[in-house]
Parts: sequence; C-alpha cells; structure tokens
Amino acid sequence: MSAQSPVRILIVCLGNICRSPLAEGVLRAVVAETGRTGQFEIDSAGTGGWHAGSPPDPRSVAVAARNGIDISAQRCRRIEAADFETFDLILAMDRANLDDLLALAPDGLHAKVHMFLDYALGQDAEITDPYYGGADGFDRAYRIIREASLSLIGRFA
Repeated sequence: MSAQSPVRILIVCLGNICRSPLAEGVLRAVVAETGRTGQFEIDSAGTGGWHAGSPPDPRSVAVAARNGIDISAQRCRRIEAADFETFDLILAMDRANLDDLLALAPDGLHAKVHMFLDYALGQDAEITDPYYGGADGFDRAYRIIREASLSLIGRFA
C-alpha cells in the first residue's frame, strides 16, 4: 500500500489569536466531516509574535464551540522561515498578512502564498479581523471561513 503525502496547509493572520486559529479548527473539522482525515495537515500562525504560547482569543474559542469545534488547546505562534519549506500552501487572511508573508518568503517560494478567500473561493476579499469588534464579527468570520474551507477541500479531489 502506498501512502500519498498529505497536503500541508498553513493559515496566517496577524497575531494568530482570532482568525487563523478559528480557520485551523474549522478546516480540520471540514476535513473530518468529508472523510479526508490523513489527506491534510493543517496549522496556523501569525505574522507577529506578541501572543506566542497563548491560547486563541476567547471569542474565537466560543464561536468555534458553538459550532461543535474545540480550538481551546491550540497555542499561538509566529510564522518561522522553515514554514515556507514545510507547507505546500500558505493562506493569508488579509492583504497586510499577504504582504508580510511575501516579504518573509524565501526566493522561489512566493507561489505557495495566497489570500485565503481568493484561493478557496476565487474572491478578491479579506476576512476582516474581528479583534476590536463584538461577537457578531466572530460569527461572520466563522461563516466565511466555513464556506471557504468547504470549497478549499473540494479543490483537492
């Protein structure tokens, strides 16, 4: 029996406390729901390291939990140079994240970096950072991430 290497996906936002840990949890859940466990390795990171080692924002944990996903054990981390070699696909939540990632990416590895919604849905749009807003921003981020995650997994048939 030959095993195909899993597709390694890294999802990146600014601090790795709101959007990217939520997206990591949602994408893992979609992979499990679609019976594709083992075909993907999913992680998240931030372009900044202010929250390294901390759990995700409680509002991200709460919206995930309301939708049957537990992200409470995740810990925030900053993207590392090795991530550009390790991951097949690096997805940014917004244009500022994308610009930061492209500036950090070693020569020859820029093609791995994309906007999440552009890659998943073909939409030139950002997933707005809900950090400074209320719970509705987290609910909105969850819905968008869920739709994009379903589409993203479908691209790897």
